[in-house]
Amino acid sequence: MVSIEKFIDGLCSIPEQDFTCDNVYRFIAGNPIDVDSIAPFFFWSKNFYTRNLIYRDERFELMALCWERGQVSRIHNHADQMCWMTVPLGKLRGQNFRVVEIDEGKAFCKLEETDTFDLSDCLAAKVELEEPIHQILNLSEFNQRAVSLHIYSKPFEKCLSYCRDTDSFKEVPLFYTSISGGLSSFQSLSRKAIQNSSLPKPFSSVVCTASKPRGRKYAVSSFNSAMPLTFIT
Repeated sequence: MVSIEKFIDGLCSIPEQDFTCDNVYRFIAGNPIDVDSIAPFFFWSKNFYTRNLIYRDERFELMALCWERGQVSRIHNHADQMCWMTVPLGKLRGQNFRVVEIDEGKAFCKLEETDTFDLSDCLAAKVELEEPIHQILNLSEFNQRAVSLHIYSKPFEKCLSYCRDTDSFKEVPLFYTSISGGLSSFQSLSRKAIQNSSLPKPFSSVVCTASKPRGRKYAVSSFNSAMPLTFIT
């Protein structure tokens, strides 16, 4: 197990030309995260899963997503960027989709389910650029909370969200629930709804205040508090 600081150092040390889907996937698979080191970034909400920024630079961003039992993401893509994920706590299911028919001028898109995959115990996955539309689910039958780590290269602020009920899609803005262990300020985000609630043992004694690894960049752009929250993995 490696600490989040060493994990970030390892990612940053990968040369630009080698920062590829396969190479980063192998790095994640070979460096399982020590959960204690990411616990300061855990925030939970009974209303929605949370997106918690740990690190960001021009090349990639790293987030911890916290999922209560039964919470799911929208169906979405990643704006043509590379993405990897691993699940150090709990279990999550991924559902991939393919485009059957699309008319971008009418925002029409008919999707079809393809394969699924389950992640737990620090198993790693990558989003294939050939089939980038997917959904992440913490199924009620898993009967537990889950935390997933996501790496995006390069960072992006918007993506496409898909609705199968209406066979439609639209571009949506993305936001962080927390940055470096501190909650973001949104008018539409109730601090009473988001809690550093009791973590699964052995993490119950951890206080959710983050210490920043030296020399790392955590500053991101300011946010428009009047905009609605959008949570996408």
